[in-house]
Amino acid sequence: MINDFSPVLTAISAAQSQRGPRASSALVIGVCSTDEGPVLLPNPLPDAGARAVADSLEALGITGAADEVMRIPGLDPLPFPLLVLTGVGRITGEPGAGVSEEALRRASGAAVRHLSGTPGVTLGLPAETPGLLAAVAEGAALAAYSFTAFRSPDARQKAKNPVEGAAVVTSLKPKVTGPVLQRAAAVSRAVRATRDLVNTPPSHLYPASFAEEVTRTLRSLPVKVTVWDEQRLEQDGFGGILNVGKGSARPPRLVKLEYTPAKGGRQAQHVALVGKGITFDSGGLSLKPPTSMTTMKSDMAGAATVASVVAAAAELELPVRVTGWLCMAENMPSATAQRPSDVITIYGGKTVEVMNTDAEGRLVMADGLVAATDETPDAVIDVATLTGAQMIALGTRTTGVMGTEALRDELVAAADSSGEGAWAMPIPDNQRASLDSTIADISNVGDRFGGMLTAAAFLRDFVDAGREPAEARDAPTPWAHLDIAGPSFNESGAYGYTPKDATGVMVRTLVTYLEGRADRQRAK
Repeated sequence: MINDFSPVLTAISAAQSQRGPRASSALVIGVCSTDEGPVLLPNPLPDAGARAVADSLEALGITGAADEVMRIPGLDPLPFPLLVLTGVGRITGEPGAGVSEEALRRASGAAVRHLSGTPGVTLGLPAETPGLLAAVAEGAALAAYSFTAFRSPDARQKAKNPVEGAAVVTSLKPKVTGPVLQRAAAVSRAVRATRDLVNTPPSHLYPASFAEEVTRTLRSLPVKVTVWDEQRLEQDGFGGILNVGKGSARPPRLVKLEYTPAKGGRQAQHVALVGKGITFDSGGLSLKPPTSMTTMKSDMAGAATVASVVAAAAELELPVRVTGWLCMAENMPSATAQRPSDVITIYGGKTVEVMNTDAEGRLVMADGLVAATDETPDAVIDVATLTGAQMIALGTRTTGVMGTEALRDELVAAADSSGEGAWAMPIPDNQRASLDSTIADISNVGDRFGGMLTAAAFLRDFVDAGREPAEARDAPTPWAHLDIAGPSFNESGAYGYTPKDATGVMVRTLVTYLEGRADRQRAK
């Protein structure tokens, strides 16, 4: 199911971009919006050519706004038949000086997305620091994406292929550009792999096939894969995953991924990641309205994200131990499905009164959080398309981050650095009180208002729930919860480097976070 396509990223000098055979079909340069009107960013055009383009911007109707892309004929004597102007948005100060990495990432992505069907492009955007080079390269690699696996052969043949290669113009030396481009390629592969999994229809991606696909994809990497089938889940007491999945003819799975770095081994910093993998969510007996089901193939985006982040950590050989827990089930109504008012037992022994079978994600995640914190990692982070309330609170592009304050804020900082939207949210005490049950340890639903916070309060109850109380009290595991319900699936139009449908959100943030832990470990 996973598309192995990966665009080739290279770095070239300005002189190389102006001579030789036509290695690429288009040269991309940036335009910013200022108080004085549109202004060209620094670029590899000869002075005369740059002046001619700059003098024509207003006549062409170009404003420099973000996501604005315009093609014009190439300029002699440059070896490009096409010149592409891409907007980076509004800036203040000198052109080029006030452009953020994310603005360049998005401008690069918008251009490459519009150039589908073009084999190769040259990106003449500002890339004179490792951070700017990484942004331009990432934008291109993230935008060079399409998902055609389920189209007929004739339709696939007619479709425009993504850009196959992108050369970034920079003055940086190869010893600098090599590692930067290698990381950009690895991270963008992880994002595209996540998108592929999330875009795959539930007719083809269900717990068993999901587990098989992850196993196949990781076969070439130093990652140990362990799969719990329904018999082993029952034997080991994973009641959350088992009960959510028992209404489906396709039984649930739990997949554990273990990456142990060559340097440091099991003594390295250990981060556990837990991902929600509901391959289709009908709501169970608490059935969703039909229109609310149409995007529910994306309810496994958290598990896809975790699998891709573990793969990226292994490919980049990060000196951090990373364990992934993928909690997979299909939530369907049937004669065998769990019912509202059932009481189930989560891994580790806590009981839950199931008052709404459509609040199922937190049940499978509870199993994963107990199992993950039983191993006493240095931090545990869960990723889930958990609540519609996330979209009401933060919209469709901003991830809600809750949990232990220091870890929560560290993840928000990693998101900011990566160019992904995230916002720190609290877990007020009253949200947990609303989850009290009269017959079990906790109910799976509470206050409707602040539902994202209520769901986080539920999950927090299962962090360290399998450990001895005194041990968990004296050395609690730092924990954070990422609610990606809105940002994981783009139902509107494509923008920047983000396509319609699956986005692969939080892969870049989590890789950046792991790299930060690795840097701190190296500094010790």
